[in-house]
This record gives sequence, C-alpha cells and structure tokens, in this order.
Amino acid sequence: MKDIKLPKRDPEAAYVRHAIAQRRVGMGAKCACGEARPEALIPNSKPTMCHECQRKQERKTIMDDDHPAGRANSRTVLAVPVNDHRAELTVAQHDWPKETLENPEGDPLLAGAGCIRGSIDRIIYLLKKLVLWIPEMLEQLSAFLKQKLGPKWWVGTELEKYAPKPRQSRKR
Repeated sequence: MKDIKLPKRDPEAAYVRHAIAQRRVGMGAKCACGEARPEALIPNSKPTMCHECQRKQERKTIMDDDHPAGRANSRTVLAVPVNDHRAELTVAQHDWPKETLENPEGDPLLAGAGCIRGSIDRIIYLLKKLVLWIPEMLEQLSAFLKQKLGPKWWVGTELEKYAPKPRQSRKR
C-alpha cells in the first residue's frame, strides 16, 4: 500500500529531522516486530527495539497521552499507540510554527490555531490508519472475484443493488 504524504510546511527541515532520527538508530534499522520508522525506534538499543516492544517487554501500557492541540494550547489528551505518537503525530507537530506549538503568552488565537492544526493532523492520522487501505483491498477483491466467478460476479447477489446504474445516452 502506498503511503500518502502531504506537503510539509518546511520540507528541508522535515528532511533534516528525519535524517537525524535515522542516524540516531542506524541506517536500515528495524525492530523484530517490523517497525522501521526511526522516530519509533530506541537509539542504541541492542538489538534494535521500538518503544512499543520495549513497553510490552516491561509490561507497561503501549499507549501514550497525546496533546493534539499542543500542550501549551489545550489540556485535552487522547490515547494513541506510542510508536504512532512518536513517529506520526509528534513529527507532524514539529512542522507547526514554533509560536503556535509553544504559545508562550497563552494567546487564544494561537491556541485556536493549535486546535485546528491538531485536528487536521489527527484526521490525517485516522485516514491513514482506518481508511486508506480499503480502496486497494476492494480492488484486489474485485480482481479475485472476477477471476473466480466471472466479469459480472455480482449479478444475482445482494451486492447487485450497489452496482452503478448504466449511463443513459442523450438524445438530440
């Protein structure tokens, strides 16, 4: 499945942060569970281990408290898997304007901006985790059913009601 990437506010800074994270854990490093995002891996762990596997080993929760609007902008906290928190949501916040993320004066407009940015990051995260895999799976299932049952496999089944209606040609 292809990973959908949205443009970064500062692509050079995002590249540098990712490269630094990659150097910390080593090029091509991967946990035994398959986790390879450098931000989710523990530097200098032997063997290479991700935060989730470490917590499982220590019999601790694999969930982190995420501050979707940024700690300075809202006390709202949502539970998220530790590896995704470190490699997805925290990375996304690094792309926010520093003033919005840190909001040192407690500016209500920056707090609102943080709430919107956090909501966008969370929606993108949820789309990637819950939705983006479905079209590819449906396309593969369609190809499989066509191969096994024929090109119009849905005719005569309960799924026929979902088939698009044929286009009507316009008469002139």
